[in-house]
Amino acid sequence: MKSYTICGLIVLIVFLTSCAETLKKEVEAVNYIDSPAGDVSSLPYLFSNGENTLMSWVEHHEDTLASLYYAELKDVEWQTSHKILQGDDWFVNWADFPMIAENRGNLLSHVLKKSSEGTYSYDVKLNVLPKGSENWMTDLPLHTDDTPTEHGFVSAVPYKGGSFFITWLDGRNTEEKEDGSRGAMTVRAAEVSAKGEVSKDTVLDVRTCDCCQTTTTITANGPVVIYRDRSEEEIRDMSIVRLVEGKWTAPKTIYSDNWLIKGCPVNGPKASSIGNNLAVAWFTAAGDLPKVNLVFSNDGGEHFDSPIRVDEADALGRVDVLLLDADTAIVSWMEAKDSGAQLKAVKIIRSGKKSDYKIIAELDGSRKTGFPQMELVGNSVYFAWTDVAKGVSNIKIAYVPVGQF
Repeated sequence: MKSYTICGLIVLIVFLTSCAETLKKEVEAVNYIDSPAGDVSSLPYLFSNGENTLMSWVEHHEDTLASLYYAELKDVEWQTSHKILQGDDWFVNWADFPMIAENRGNLLSHVLKKSSEGTYSYDVKLNVLPKGSENWMTDLPLHTDDTPTEHGFVSAVPYKGGSFFITWLDGRNTEEKEDGSRGAMTVRAAEVSAKGEVSKDTVLDVRTCDCCQTTTTITANGPVVIYRDRSEEEIRDMSIVRLVEGKWTAPKTIYSDNWLIKGCPVNGPKASSIGNNLAVAWFTAAGDLPKVNLVFSNDGGEHFDSPIRVDEADALGRVDVLLLDADTAIVSWMEAKDSGAQLKAVKIIRSGKKSDYKIIAELDGSRKTGFPQMELVGNSVYFAWTDVAKGVSNIKIAYVPVGQF
């Protein structure tokens, strides 16, 4: 009996030692760095194009005044922050937030500006800083309609020359008609020059989910846009449209989760590409089973592999994805944990093999946390998120070397 007790103690000690070593390695892998954001900051947006890395964010002053800032990352340190503009008539929302992008020295950002007293009545206003300019050109229109409806959930990426490809949800058709009827939310795309000139404004889908983020990336074939669609039967699965040889394809479902939900889950997809290799991650709760899926494509999104489940359990979504090579991606997402949540990340091979899960941060599980960001910078993966402590929000940043996944 005594020998069994000793053996049991040895097994317990080995188990605890192993757990401690695993936890130590996980903690050591996550490197936290100072944020350039000030007090009462939130809504970070990370952008990296392989050469330059930027982050934009919002800071609040008093009750209604908000400011949009940005800073550049150099040698693992954030440089001096710069204010783009401020306003007291913005729509500032946990899920529909400003972004920033850079292309050949040209900068593009946007804010959402209220267009009437309606809660969800706001316009997308562009801000551009052409290369060599000292002052931002602000309050530039993206869409041409003047309806007091919802416009937002913007995605923008560098495109031809020094321009940008941009996509957004457009609610101009949702304005109430004389007979009381309303049309559906649409998704649109356009090109924006370094001076803020908008061209090739195109409707991509005439009926989409109302408030899930869009995502876009440029494949070797051309731009692709992925978003949460909406059928007449209220099935809200992910669809893709592709610009091939100058023409947009018809919307096509990436995978039929068959999520029937009579309301918007406010949980959009993310995509990443290298050449015609494409990875898309998204959240679904079809069949009352919340989970995060990942799919790969090697032909620019014309066809996709079967989805790979990413999370362990209790997924909240709010995903991001980075494609490292044709067969390897890193996915981040939020997962419920006790009374809060965790920001997690994992490396996944196209075969379905996964690395050990990394816990990047412990988070508040509420909407105040917003949507955590992830970007590849050199040989490291950077994360930015909104930390909420005692009702006050601040932006936190960390990175994990790719080799640690």
